Amino acid sequence: MISLDNKKVDRLLNNSIIKFFNKLLVKQIFLLIFITTLLFSIIVDNVAPEKLDLKIGDIAKQDIIATKDIVDEKETEKLKQDAMEKVEPRHKIDPSVQVKIKNEIKKFFEAIYDVRSNKSLSAEVKIEIVKQRIPVTVSSVNIITALKTPEEDLEALESNIYDILGQIMSTGITKEEIEYEKENIKDIFGNLDTLSDDLKNLGVSLINNTIKPNRFLDTETTQQKKKEAASKVEPVVIKKGQLIVSKGDKIDIRKLELLRKSGLLKEGKGLDYGLTIGVLLLVLLLEGIVVAYLYVFDKHVLNSFKSLVILIIIILSTVVISENVNSISGYPEYLLPVSAATMLIAILLDAKLAIIVNFILSIIIGLVTVNDVNVIVMYLVGGIVGAIGVLKTHQRYNILLTGLLVSAINIITIVAFGLIGNSDIHIIISKCIYGLLNGIFSAILTIGSLPLWESGFGIVTPLKLLELSNPNHPLMKRLLLEAPGTYHHSILVANLSESAAEAVGGNALVARVGAYYHDVGKLKRPYFFKENQMNGENPHDKLNPSLSTLIITNHAKDGFEIAKKYRLPNVIKDIIEQHHGDTLVAYFYHKAINGENSENVQEDNFRYPGPRPQFKEAAIVMLADSVEAAVRSMQNPTRGKIEGLVRQIIKDKLNDGQLDECDLTLRDLDTIANSFLNILFGIFHERIEYPKLDLKELKGGK
Repeated sequence: MISLDNKKVDRLLNNSIIKFFNKLLVKQIFLLIFITTLLFSIIVDNVAPEKLDLKIGDIAKQDIIATKDIVDEKETEKLKQDAMEKVEPRHKIDPSVQVKIKNEIKKFFEAIYDVRSNKSLSAEVKIEIVKQRIPVTVSSVNIITALKTPEEDLEALESNIYDILGQIMSTGITKEEIEYEKENIKDIFGNLDTLSDDLKNLGVSLINNTIKPNRFLDTETTQQKKKEAASKVEPVVIKKGQLIVSKGDKIDIRKLELLRKSGLLKEGKGLDYGLTIGVLLLVLLLEGIVVAYLYVFDKHVLNSFKSLVILIIIILSTVVISENVNSISGYPEYLLPVSAATMLIAILLDAKLAIIVNFILSIIIGLVTVNDVNVIVMYLVGGIVGAIGVLKTHQRYNILLTGLLVSAINIITIVAFGLIGNSDIHIIISKCIYGLLNGIFSAILTIGSLPLWESGFGIVTPLKLLELSNPNHPLMKRLLLEAPGTYHHSILVANLSESAAEAVGGNALVARVGAYYHDVGKLKRPYFFKENQMNGENPHDKLNPSLSTLIITNHAKDGFEIAKKYRLPNVIKDIIEQHHGDTLVAYFYHKAINGENSENVQEDNFRYPGPRPQFKEAAIVMLADSVEAAVRSMQNPTRGKIEGLVRQIIKDKLNDGQLDECDLTLRDLDTIANSFLNILFGIFHERIEYPKLDLKELKGGK
């Protein structure tokens, strides 16, 4: 009992695991992890520089080139120090010093003016009073001179002192300049003719005994100016591709530091975290762009595991091929098959998606190979042209023509950049040859790989559809030989369907090929269908309505099985299965309710099994099938009768709910009706009734 329970638990667990891994989201996550890992590995392997084992004193065995722009810190620091040393020291003037000096001199004159008017004091007393009141040292001789000088002359002296003091102190005086300025003051007073020698000596004594430094070193401003000078020094940058160390050079501290900053030194065994994180972020960013585009604009690709696998294989294959081709001598970077990838994606998936992927691939391949902007631009332009060029591809030679167009665009791009860069004409011609080969190589790769995509993934390309539309296809031959009426009916339905699909923006080629094969199920019992009853006998006359209905409705299921046997694409099988929806087989239903046991007749038993059309092309084939059969059975068709019948059939299908699950609008249905009428009026046009002529009479008349 325990073992049985364990087996049951194991079975449930296995089923749960299988269900988990079958979920689309889980598959999408695994695909994302897979492509992220591979792209990350490829880019890191190509971007990471080769590590060198060098130390100070070693001799370089080869020229070492910078792998990126790096700043020579030591040389830059040297230039900054030179710039800072050239900065003149900055000073600041203290205005309070001049005010203080002026106040001291002013007190001297105030003291002189006060005591000189007092007649009761002796000269000695006056001198002592002045000395006590003034904060400056002045000799007795100078004081006596001041006391004896007339007031007008004394005021003139005071005024001159203030003027001279203002001139000298306004520009500032440093401590080192004091002695020089004292001598300068003597010279200034010596040149004043309006003063006596005694007053000149008094003026010199007053100023020189009070003058002090008022200009001091501004350390903060000086440092700020030095910093500004240092900040203006441009860093010494060694550009990517520039020589760092020449072969035979001795490695010194500066060169070793440059090699370390370039990431070229083999130091320890750890990861280069900067490079690793940078590449991972870039890969995730590029993948995010594609995923965002798919989520917003192409959800049918995002929700299709098969389509995602195709997209990933194309991207990885292109990167791997490019990595290997890039090792060829010459200009291999111009040979990489980016355009082949865009053409394949445009044919197999979606042209707009191809343009987005082209942008991503150009960046990735630029990193993996040369990282040359000229090459990246060439692939961006050439890839877009390739994606657009294959939009209406109905023959394989059209892909080759698109490849030649890509070659022409490559050549134009190469010549343009060559002229801009003033390149040598021989180099431009050599690159143009590679650009020409690139387009041809991409076209050949696209044409050669298409059958693999078509067969390996069951992809329906225009080329595959054109092969199916060939009358020599085995199933078409069978239809012509075994059910000729159905064959001709299918040809007419195909013409109607193609025209209508093109008018409403559907896939005209899918509609045409789907119409060719929509009735292949009638091959199982061709003579049970009216168009194949050449002798006028109808086997349904001998059958009850239920059996007749079963035979008629089974042709959709039989057609699906035959399509599987002949490996027809899924979209064609869907049209075969859906082209009648769950329509009522009205003829046999009415026959049944008018016959015996009519009370037991159920309408559902007289309907096709469905499903109803799920997309435009299936719905168009349904309408074209009904319209062609109805118009063909009309007696004396006229334009009015045909138009009325066509619009009535479409209206009936709409009212019956057959068009509820496809994305056709009422405007589309009107457009489809007009498209059908244009074709039908051409087929069932009114013919001129020729008069009956007697040839013998005509001959006799001659």
